[in-house]
Amino acid sequence: MITDKKCKICRRAGEKLFLKGEKCFTPKCVFVKKPYSPGKVDSERKHRSVRTEYGLQLREKQKVRNMYGISEKQFGNYVKSVAGKHGISPTEKLYEALERRLDNVVFRIGLGKSRTHARQLVAHGHIVVNGRKSTIPSMQVRVGDKITVREASKGRAGFAEVFKKMAEKEIPAWLLFRPDTGEGEVKDLPRDKSLPFNLTSVIEFYSR
Repeated sequence: MITDKKCKICRRAGEKLFLKGEKCFTPKCVFVKKPYSPGKVDSERKHRSVRTEYGLQLREKQKVRNMYGISEKQFGNYVKSVAGKHGISPTEKLYEALERRLDNVVFRIGLGKSRTHARQLVAHGHIVVNGRKSTIPSMQVRVGDKITVREASKGRAGFAEVFKKMAEKEIPAWLLFRPDTGEGEVKDLPRDKSLPFNLTSVIEFYSR
């Protein structure tokens, strides 16, 4: 099952990457019940493998790629686009490119329950950017862009429940959501100094 596959990815990464449903926040979560890599008996395993520098970099790369749900080729292109440029921080630019994806923004403001769900909403034509429907999940939003649900989709039962919860959702400081209009806005570029992953290791992995 897809759910089982994602649970294995989280266990292999050593942390929750998808947060795909309510179960992820309860003791029933597979990651909570089995907080060790698939195929291993954590504390009873006698001979642990030693992680090399390459292995650690690979793990970070896979962690970031799986978290944002990006293909290997697309993720490699993101890294190449920021590496080797003078006058900019590659890690900041890479983080910015990942966070500014439309599917990620839809997830961040609360329209999508997960990044996978947000990607489906965009691909199925439910999301509008600056008054125009967008079906490209990887679209890079810009400061000042306004994101909302297409008028024809607002009557769906799923969105009615989402709108009720959105006022309580905590969103990043670079985004804004107006509960009265159901509209989100990009008010600044994404900046986060406490990342749950090491983007420097990711860039080093691709520079080999």
